[in-house]
Amino acid sequence: MTLEMLIPLLAATIQSGTPILYATLGEILTERAGVLNLGVEGIMIVGALSAFLTARLTGDAALGFLAGGLLGALLAGVHGLVCLGFQGNQVVSGLALTILGTGLANYLGTPYDGESVQGFQPYALPLLSDIPLLGPVLFQQDPLVYLSYGMPLVLWLGLYYTRCGLGLRAVGEYPEAAMAAGLPVVLDRWLAILGGGCLVGFGGAYLCLAYTHLWTNGLSAGRGWIAVALVIFAFWRPWRAMVGAYLFGGVMAFQFRLQAAGTHVPSSLLMMLPYALTIAVLVFSSWKGRGIDAPASLGVNLEPGD
Repeated sequence: MTLEMLIPLLAATIQSGTPILYATLGEILTERAGVLNLGVEGIMIVGALSAFLTARLTGDAALGFLAGGLLGALLAGVHGLVCLGFQGNQVVSGLALTILGTGLANYLGTPYDGESVQGFQPYALPLLSDIPLLGPVLFQQDPLVYLSYGMPLVLWLGLYYTRCGLGLRAVGEYPEAAMAAGLPVVLDRWLAILGGGCLVGFGGAYLCLAYTHLWTNGLSAGRGWIAVALVIFAFWRPWRAMVGAYLFGGVMAFQFRLQAAGTHVPSSLLMMLPYALTIAVLVFSSWKGRGIDAPASLGVNLEPGD
């Protein structure tokens, strides 16, 4: 593979991995507080539709991006209401949220299927974009990609070097002890659910505002499930999530390049690549992850009266 072919492939890897990165970081934030949300796929596609409609009606891509995050937080709030308000099963609630979000987005989005939106355009950063190899790959992207570069650092600093972050992780590990220490356990879980949903919504918004610039039913295409798997691969650490997201982005970009090149491999097999890698990642993580556990209270509801 020549350098002229490699640079566009690596640039496409960053673009393909960015929505997965947003969604994975959102799920890490939620799970760090001890709440399992399997509704990422549904939240992501609702965020995409709300971003598309807002940007199309207002002509403002930034407003569309914010709308995607807001609707993502609102849909995640439904999960919080079921799990924190009514002590419902977190797995069932998350799966129902995926079905609800996917069906709702496809129903409301059908009249706009195939229609485009201007969204965000690539912007080359001065000086940085002139760096050989790295410049065209990392610094000739759209603003949402540049924003995503800082997200893992912000989340890592917030979780490990702030009082709120330490309290949130304590809630995910041992909520009874956190409550005894005077921490607002329920409030922390609510904030994690809403903040995580907002980030997942941002991932969906990226898909239609910067990646495809259009709306089509099923736009998320399983990326939400990939994000859930990547949380395990990353061992609930933001920096590893960034690596995993770009790994999956690279597989997706490579698959599209193979199809465009007219390879004789059946397209159905090429489309399987990202999901086959998801299974491989889960197996690898289970094998290598001995001794590195999920938050101890992940998926466990608070006792009544907590």
